[in-house]
Amino acid sequence: MAKKSYGLETEIVHSKFTDDPHKASVAPLYQTATFKQKSLTEMGEYDYTRSGNPTRTHLQNNLARIMKANDAFAVTSGMGCLDVITKMLSPGDEVIAGDDLYGGTHRLLTYLKDKGDLKVAHYDTTNTKLIQAKVTTNTKMIFLESPTNPLIKVVDVKSIADHAHQVNPDCIIVFDNTMMSPVLMTPLDLGVDIQYESATKYLNGHHDIMAGVIATRSSKLAERIYYVINATGCGLAPYDCWLLSRGLKTLAIRVERQEQNCQRVAEFLQKIGFKVRYTGLESHPQHELHQSMCRGHGAVLSFETGSIKVSEKICELTDIFGISVSFGCVNSLISMPCQMSHASIDAKTREERALPEDLIRLCIGIENVEDLIDDLTKALLKAGAVKINSKDELYNAVSVQVQAKL
Repeated sequence: MAKKSYGLETEIVHSKFTDDPHKASVAPLYQTATFKQKSLTEMGEYDYTRSGNPTRTHLQNNLARIMKANDAFAVTSGMGCLDVITKMLSPGDEVIAGDDLYGGTHRLLTYLKDKGDLKVAHYDTTNTKLIQAKVTTNTKMIFLESPTNPLIKVVDVKSIADHAHQVNPDCIIVFDNTMMSPVLMTPLDLGVDIQYESATKYLNGHHDIMAGVIATRSSKLAERIYYVINATGCGLAPYDCWLLSRGLKTLAIRVERQEQNCQRVAEFLQKIGFKVRYTGLESHPQHELHQSMCRGHGAVLSFETGSIKVSEKICELTDIFGISVSFGCVNSLISMPCQMSHASIDAKTREERALPEDLIRLCIGIENVEDLIDDLTKALLKAGAVKINSKDELYNAVSVQVQAKL
């Protein structure tokens, strides 16, 4: 009898640990570096945690199931994922990457380029025809994000992946799915070869560990990925694996609430006149393309104020929103990418890539959305970011009565 197929929300919660003789309802933590063997000739499944650990295996099996991959690997951070993936390349290999990437991704690729290890070219990956024209038989790897961070641009992942594989079947398409998480997007269904995510963010959801996840459906790529992880020793430690497994159980409900809140905040900011970048708004130029690939819009948006100083004031005047890099946590965060997460990209390059210096990025949590809008309203007013005739005009526009709190 075939095993019943459950919905993703159910699969996330019901992760089974089949090797526990005591049948614990929560998978046990194997906080050990080594494992005793029966004899010198009878080696068990595990010998050294760098190579494998039951707690990590449990986590990886669950991740592979929800990411619809054949294999998944947990490592020490999202950037650790990228390090493992780039180690699969050979000196001089040609790589294509987006021009709107997470700052750490840009930093590592630039480092490898400047060292002469790789040939890296950055292009606007939202321009599908441009990317297709740039792919050659020498292109070994393509790095994609969608939505991009922090400009929230959308990439036609399938069209790029299909074309690249047609030009060079050995070209590896790598996709950073941190922004959407497995709940909202399945990149492997779109022709991606390797999917990775910073599990520090949505997968764990509480910002109490650093972790990364790499997933693939290719057995050959899986072997190469595992070899690098085992050789370098960057596999995720048992306790962090246990914490990630625990955080993962609430992924679906956290993302659902965060997305609902983000939609409300995006509509609020747009209604009072800001240029808001969020795929959940019909005004987003690639709203329909995003919907064709994803099951939702996530909980990260960015908006412009027109003034760096005003943006700085807004960030510093919020109370609920914490000034912090990263995203995906249960609590809401605010930042200015050009001064924080993307500061490693030099000012000249930021200008060339049309990355606004005044850009504010909001990462929405699970708080009461009225409190979030209230907090932003007070910060916008105090920073002088909103031009209105009266306070009541703003309150009526967003249906929030906060005058007594100011």
